[in-house]
Amino acid sequence: MSTAPLPDRGEEFLAAARGERGLARNTVAAYRRDLARYEQTRRETGTTGDAAVRSHLGILRELGLAPSTVARSFASIRAYHRFLITEGYASDDPTARIGSPTRPMSLPKALTIDEVAAILEQPDTTTAVGRRDAAILEFLYATGCRVTELVTVELHDLDSETHTVLLTGKGDKQRLVPVGSYAVAAIEAWLPDRLTFRTPGADPGALFLSTRGNRMSRQAVWRLVKTHGVASGIRADRLSPHVFRHSAATHMVEGGADLRSVQEILGHASLSTTQVYTKVSPEHLREIVITSHPRGR
Repeated sequence: MSTAPLPDRGEEFLAAARGERGLARNTVAAYRRDLARYEQTRRETGTTGDAAVRSHLGILRELGLAPSTVARSFASIRAYHRFLITEGYASDDPTARIGSPTRPMSLPKALTIDEVAAILEQPDTTTAVGRRDAAILEFLYATGCRVTELVTVELHDLDSETHTVLLTGKGDKQRLVPVGSYAVAAIEAWLPDRLTFRTPGADPGALFLSTRGNRMSRQAVWRLVKTHGVASGIRADRLSPHVFRHSAATHMVEGGADLRSVQEILGHASLSTTQVYTKVSPEHLREIVITSHPRGR
């Protein structure tokens, strides 16, 4: 679909989402795309009300979009119509007559502990770039952070003495996350190189820098994860910074961490999001039954 104008009051809705609700920039951008697509459907089909919403969801499915994408688009449309009701611009919410599309609970594509270890060993730590890459990979795995959180973390956000880092997540919500000794050691090994990477008088303040002295981009982090992952013998389609996040969470849960703690570390707003990690390893569940159930053996 090509880009279409936003529906009436669309810009006002997005401004409220940014300001009053404090939604992250990426979330607001997704709202904009969803509403533009929705408006295009309404114009092309000439439908209004719940008929327009149903037509739009049908078109998204016909395009082969993932169920999760369809569900997110519906959530955007519903939030927009609820905004119109709240502000007195409309008296009817067409989404109220439509059930939310189901969002399948997909299993995270976690790497094994051995696979993660193999990736962490790949960077050539005799070079400055290698030491930086090693620090990034260790940080990703230690904190389970999102790639956006990694590229926005500041040098002063890390406290090497207490082994903690202040991460800024979705909606600019901040949380204090523990950082393991392996990651702290890797970062301390990288910091002298950071001084040579930065441009005097133009230090962006980021913990991780590119070779040109700029803040690392999301794409650069994706590339280095794939590069070192493939070098360790793992297929490229199994590799991404988010897979590192999944793997960290999975390994913590399998190691006995309680879900509430993992929720805090990952910055999940809902515990239900974290609970997916309890479904990752049937072998782990079988071990629990064997060791704890009276008739488990």
